[in-house]
Amino acid sequence: MMTADELKQIIASGLACDHLTVEGDGRHWYATAVAAEFEGKRAIARHQRVYATLGNRMKTDEVHALSIKAFTPSEWAAQAA
Repeated sequence: MMTADELKQIIASGLACDHLTVEGDGRHWYATAVAAEFEGKRAIARHQRVYATLGNRMKTDEVHALSIKAFTPSEWAAQAA
């Protein structure tokens, strides 16, 4: 079973994040990703970009479910304020 740290490393190796958290129970995961690359992209494109870092892990059920919150750095800063 995959750990949160392993999943975080997989995402981070494929996407340069200013901030990245991953939590879950081994099957159902929740990720918050902050990346400059998300600038100008709609939510669906941001999510697709995160999913792309997983390769076939969603298809093989190694990662069963991943809920994503994806922010640009300015959106993240505004939310924290």
